[in-house]
Amino acid sequence: MSDEQQDVAEKAPEEEVKTLATLEDEMDLDVLQNIPVTLSVEVGRTGMQIRDLLKLSEGSVIELDRVAGESIDILVNNTVIARGEVVVVNERYGVRLTQVLDAADRLRKI
Repeated sequence: MSDEQQDVAEKAPEEEVKTLATLEDEMDLDVLQNIPVTLSVEVGRTGMQIRDLLKLSEGSVIELDRVAGESIDILVNNTVIARGEVVVVNERYGVRLTQVLDAADRLRKI
């Protein structure tokens, strides 16, 4: 066998392993894509004591930890995956994404 043929023969198993790994990754991702998740949007948070919670009534104002105009959090299963801003489209609220975590980071956090 020539040196060139030997080089090709040696590289083939590595390339096959890479191809198999890629196929496995795609299959894993296909399975994950069909799992339902809960997406929520968080405008802000606050803490309060139960006595203050019991005093709330219609018209009460709860101060949140965000400044007006600050980005809101977009969460999947209670994990932040992006940030955005509130928009109104056809009289419905929506969110325009302004920052999205890297895909690998998002999968690790979910």
